[in-house]
Amino acid sequence: MKHDINCRDLLGTISAYADGTLQDNLCRELEHHLEGCENCRVVVDTLKKTIYLYQSTNSEAEVPAGVRERLYKRLDLEDLTRQA
Repeated sequence: MKHDINCRDLLGTISAYADGTLQDNLCRELEHHLEGCENCRVVVDTLKKTIYLYQSTNSEAEVPAGVRERLYKRLDLEDLTRQA
């Protein structure tokens, strides 16, 4: 049975596609869809770039104490500021 993928279907498969775990037949259909849909290509490219940037960052960002305290207060998590 032939299943033509559409933009809505893409949203449900984008993570598996980016991870390389999407079934071969769905992968081919998705790639065919991407050939003709610039909006979906932008979504997939953005996701792939985001994953790459996240994975290429080797150091963990340290949040300054003052920023952390203001965030916790804003989120009403003041008890955590005493632990940090």
